[in-house]
Amino acid sequence: MAKLQGMEFWRETLGGARYVLAPMVDQSELAWRLLSRRHGAELCYTPMLHAQVFVRDPNYRKENLYSEVSPEDRPLIVQFCANDPEVFVQAALLAQDYCDAIDLNLGCPQMIAKRGHYGAFLQDEWELLEKMIRLAHQKLSVPITCKIRVFSEIEKTVTYAKLLEKAGCQLLTVHGRTKEQKGPLTGVASWEHIKAVRNAVTIPVFANGNIQYLSDVDRCIRETGVHGVMSAEGNLHNPALFEGKSPCVWEMAEEYLELAQQYPCPLSFVRAHLFKLWHHTLQVYQELREDLAKAKSLEGIITVNKELKLKCQEEISNLKEGDVVSGDLPFHHWICQPYVRPPPKDALKEESGVRGKRALEEEEDGNSENLSKNKQKKKLRNPHKSFDPSVKPKYAKCDQCGNPKGNKCVFNLCRSCCKTKAFRELADCAGHGLLFKTKYERSLQCPAVQDPDVPEKNLPQPPPEIKA
Repeated sequence: MAKLQGMEFWRETLGGARYVLAPMVDQSELAWRLLSRRHGAELCYTPMLHAQVFVRDPNYRKENLYSEVSPEDRPLIVQFCANDPEVFVQAALLAQDYCDAIDLNLGCPQMIAKRGHYGAFLQDEWELLEKMIRLAHQKLSVPITCKIRVFSEIEKTVTYAKLLEKAGCQLLTVHGRTKEQKGPLTGVASWEHIKAVRNAVTIPVFANGNIQYLSDVDRCIRETGVHGVMSAEGNLHNPALFEGKSPCVWEMAEEYLELAQQYPCPLSFVRAHLFKLWHHTLQVYQELREDLAKAKSLEGIITVNKELKLKCQEEISNLKEGDVVSGDLPFHHWICQPYVRPPPKDALKEESGVRGKRALEEEEDGNSENLSKNKQKKKLRNPHKSFDPSVKPKYAKCDQCGNPKGNKCVFNLCRSCCKTKAFRELADCAGHGLLFKTKYERSLQCPAVQDPDVPEKNLPQPPPEIKA
């Protein structure tokens, strides 16, 4: 049976999904996906997986996909970051039986994506992207989709989207921000860009950005004409966003923690979820922030949630008729609601001497008062630690795969690539402790080699040539 494409794929395989949970690193794991599905999400993505690691590491495959299987968790799209067509397709082939489509991440704007040369930092390499998508479209039994960020120019964004569609992309998610719009510079996503892409392509389009309430979802679909809307941060602060409900934070936490017990994940994932879910409440009960940070087990986190629930219920019982919500929040702090990022800092303020979050020129003077809270903690543990970027080690890249190379590697490669090369060429690398040549020469000096009665086939043989 031929695989479904475009609109047919969206309608039949994805069930015409309109409410979509975004792929989020360490945050869209199975337990959170199931929670989101219970509360309105019709399609979910896995966290972004690294294609190269997925290919070479069976444990990584098991931990991130193979062991996270539930019949309730469909339709599901697996997202990869990659910059090599062959590696991307190899990873996708290993994952295609566990999902309904494979997504190529072209939207990650973080520094790790820049160092690894993937995500939004591939958006100018159109020839490479065309090759990756076309090859995946030809080889895979499931459709290939893409998640992108926009260029500042609408016309260029539209040309980019058309190229991806022509190469074989069957569904396109457009995050209406540029790769520079992140952190304190996040700002507002451009629905105008998304609308232009939707009108220019014939495949389904999902919108991403500016989604805080269900009313935003409906307005986005109405204004842009997209087929579905994806939520990331909005969902993290309110998993019931797609239901149009705003439950109490401890209720969502209880439900999620039950799922986390049933479908275990690293404790860091759970803790990160609750920091987001309880964001506004932790501004009021700051002692619970430390309790959550120190919790060493899921049971410990469950205890903190019970304590938070008791404090909030006590506060609710003391409310008097006519009491209004304090602060700038639309609801009381114990109600699930979005966290609204402050607008990007004005460039003129920066120039006039207002300190940025991590102004390097102030951090370099060693004054711990000017450091971020995280760095102050590290300074307490190690008073001699320096945060001057000029003295930090610069990691050179492996000549073959782009991962950091071994500092003492004779071939200028990472350990994995060095091992392959040394084995193929029967060579040594003292830097990585690989002694293929030495061990082979020693084997030739063993007594069996000198004994004419030992059959030749029993003598040590050089390693077979590995085909690239």
